[in-house]
Amino acid sequence: MTLSVDLYWSFRSPYSYLATPRLAALAREFDMEINVKIVAPLAVRDPDFFERSDPRWLHYTITDVPRLAEMLQIPMGPPTPDPIVQDIATRKIAADQPYIFRLLRLGALACERGKGLSFIYEVSRVIWSGTPWNEGSGLEDAVARAGLDLAEMDAAIEADPARFDAMIEQNEKDQQEAGHWGVPLMVFKGEPFFGQDRIDALLWRMNQHGLTKRT
Repeated sequence: MTLSVDLYWSFRSPYSYLATPRLAALAREFDMEINVKIVAPLAVRDPDFFERSDPRWLHYTITDVPRLAEMLQIPMGPPTPDPIVQDIATRKIAADQPYIFRLLRLGALACERGKGLSFIYEVSRVIWSGTPWNEGSGLEDAVARAGLDLAEMDAAIEADPARFDAMIEQNEKDQQEAGHWGVPLMVFKGEPFFGQDRIDALLWRMNQHGLTKRT
C-alpha cells in the first residue's frame, strides 16, 4: 500500500531546498506519495521575526547552509534575487515584495495539478543556483521540466489569484495543527518531522508501517 507524507515547504527556506533532492529520491525509490503543501516564508507570515531574533541566528544559518550543501554534495548558491526583499544589515523586511507571491501561487497551482514535488525540485534548483533565476528562460525552463507551462499557469493565476492565496493560507493552518510552524515539515500519519535532518527519522517510521521499494 502506498504510504503518504505531507510536506510543508517554503521557496525562501534553504533547508527546504536541501531536503528536496533527497525527498524526491526517496519518492522514486519507495512506494510513497509526497503531497507538497506550499506555505509562505516566515518573512511574510511574521515580518518582524528577523528584527526580533538574536542576530547570531541569521549568522549561524549563513554559516551552516553552505556547509551542509557541501556535505550533501548539493549544488547551491545565493538566490539571485532573493525571493524575499530584505535588508540583511538591519534584517528589516521590505513592504514591497515583487517575487514571492508569484512563486507561492505557481507552487499552489502545480500542487493542485499533481506536479508539486517535481515543481519544487526543478524551480528550487534554479532559485538556489546562484544565477539570476527571474531573467531569461531559467524559470520557464524549470517549470517545463516539471511538466507544466509557465505562461499558461500565470494566466490561470491572474484569473483568480485569491483562490491560490486561500490554498496557501489553508496549508499554513494545517501546518500549525500538525504541530509545528517551520519548514521543511514532513507529516506522516499525524506525526510531524521538522527539518531536513529528520528525513532519516521519517524513513525509519515509514519502514515501521510497511514501506516497500518500488518494483
